[in-house]
Amino acid sequence: MARPSLSDLTELAQGRAGGKSQTGDEPAPARPGDRPAALAPESCGEIDIRIARDGTWFYHGSPIGRKPLVKLFSAALRRESDGSYWLVTPAERVRIRVDDAPFVAVAVALTGAGRDAVLTFRTNVDDEVRAGSEHGIRVAYNPETGEPAPYIVVREGLEALIARPVYYDLVALGREEMVNGRTMFGVWSGGEFFALGSLDSEPAGGAAWRR
Repeated sequence: MARPSLSDLTELAQGRAGGKSQTGDEPAPARPGDRPAALAPESCGEIDIRIARDGTWFYHGSPIGRKPLVKLFSAALRRESDGSYWLVTPAERVRIRVDDAPFVAVAVALTGAGRDAVLTFRTNVDDEVRAGSEHGIRVAYNPETGEPAPYIVVREGLEALIARPVYYDLVALGREEMVNGRTMFGVWSGGEFFALGSLDSEPAGGAAWRR
């Protein structure tokens, strides 16, 4: 089936598309004016779509309540080197706003133990991500409050904010490791150690060390 154009996605967000595509079960067919996939998509400026910090998608200020539609949008999401976020189809690309990270990690499962552990995260759009060399965990700190904000890479340029209950699960699974002469607290996954913080004087989340 042909991939939807951004016009189709916009109609879905407005609830005007007909047939199965209105429910989000199937993408709407590409329009006759869409350009072949071999051509670079046309940049169409900015559309009034925003992703809030809790992962809720908004269209013209109203939340998009249909999860299949949000998943369809998220599959078209890309991030540029300047940090901007775009919805991209073979024919068109439009810029959207993202308050923090575009996804939220809402659950984590552990298999294995110790340095052989694997942590598998599930996002709010049902992506499953195994933390490791290609899906790193980092922790940013609020410079004023010191509050941690942990993230995991979902795919190139796109991260998920790890929800607070999931972060607490990670802390419960954490262990101390000596890294470059410093005592670090973090978790192992996929053969790498991800620091959640330092037990020395300075926080140092976000680095990963291979065993």
